Amino acid sequence: MRIRPLTLVFGLSLSLICQVASAENVKIPFTKATLANGMTVILHEDRRLPIVVVNVSYDVGARFEAPKKTGFAHLFEHLMFMGTRRAPTKTFDAWMEAGGGWNNAWTSEDRTDYYDVGPSGMVDLLLWLEADRLRDLGPLMTLDKLNAQREVVRNERRQSSENTPYGKASLRMPELVYPEGHPYHHPVIGSHEDLENASVDDVRGFFDQFYDPGNASIVVAGDFDPEKVMATIKRNFEVIPSRKKWKDPGAPGFSDTKTTLTSVVRETIEDDVELPKLMIVWQSPKHFAPGDAELDIAGNVLAGGKTSRLYKALVYDAKIAQSVSAHQSSGALGSRFEIEVMGKPGVPFEKLEAAVDAEVAKMRAADVTDEELARTKNGIMTDFVGRLESVRERASLLNAYQADMKDPGYIENDLARYETATKARIKETVAKYLVPDARVIVHVVPKAGAAK
Repeated sequence: MRIRPLTLVFGLSLSLICQVASAENVKIPFTKATLANGMTVILHEDRRLPIVVVNVSYDVGARFEAPKKTGFAHLFEHLMFMGTRRAPTKTFDAWMEAGGGWNNAWTSEDRTDYYDVGPSGMVDLLLWLEADRLRDLGPLMTLDKLNAQREVVRNERRQSSENTPYGKASLRMPELVYPEGHPYHHPVIGSHEDLENASVDDVRGFFDQFYDPGNASIVVAGDFDPEKVMATIKRNFEVIPSRKKWKDPGAPGFSDTKTTLTSVVRETIEDDVELPKLMIVWQSPKHFAPGDAELDIAGNVLAGGKTSRLYKALVYDAKIAQSVSAHQSSGALGSRFEIEVMGKPGVPFEKLEAAVDAEVAKMRAADVTDEELARTKNGIMTDFVGRLESVRERASLLNAYQADMKDPGYIENDLARYETATKARIKETVAKYLVPDARVIVHVVPKAGAAK
């Protein structure tokens, strides 16, 4: 399931909140402003704990990359920690950790997000560090810095995908699901060839185009004085001019309302694994579009725990699988509905496929039960509430809604999608998108001689 934001009735127990929370009373209080250079500023004050979070989101992810320059968005996530004149390499982490803080970042197909967490007294330092690297990191890029992080990212590709069980299939899947030319056709981490060929000029150009205050939003959440923090943000960030070079490439020639898959695409991949794995993927509606929430619910009904349909049919009753999963992986231009089954040794893939197809066919033909729908909706509400307990998660949600909907307060609308979902709409959505003749089916098979 996708990120689900929270704001609520702070201070109540989790069980009580789940009883009273709804789309009407789950909120994250915030104020929003826009600096003269176009940067969005979102402030969420919560003085209960002496903690402050700074979250900076840039509207640039893997789908923004030019041909032959895959992996640049993720590479730059690493390069952003390589230092400037005022904060040389390694001091970004060292200064933060010396004050009791920490930081991290992540990159997706759609955006890149950086977050810093520390005691409330660190807020000025956190803001200064983020502004300093936004201002100067690109122009100060060197070949030594690029080479260091180029190798880190290539090793990450090896360790997290190529040499991880079933990782090769995950790398291959975007190329099978989306056609050549689609922004989601390549994996976020990019290819070795493109990373090796990246030049300092390439990297500087990427920074110059996308790392711009007008293409960013900053959230400050936690224990701080809003008036003082806003003055600090203006002092540090508003002096950085906007170059206005970024552009969302969109998905020219493609639309999430019509699948680009017109047949069944099959592939078999050998890997150093012990058990066979079946992976089935459909194209599905983009995040927040009609059908997105319904497929979230369908995934939970199919594989959300030991009482789910696929678990009962394949793991418990037929005993042909070790584990099952199903979920809607939502994106800004389109989504993927994915089912994965870890088979037992010796079980033919045809048997696994037939069992999965039978359960999906039942969902296309008949409504989910009242109990399944109620259980899933309660679980989604619990997820919402659980995330809201964390200041860091609230900051992340505010920026996620800003990035996707240009509305940090979209949480009420988000939750309402699930509250108002009906059995009839779930069935209609499954029948429309989870069709048997337009999907990708991958068999991951143990390589001959793989360890048992």
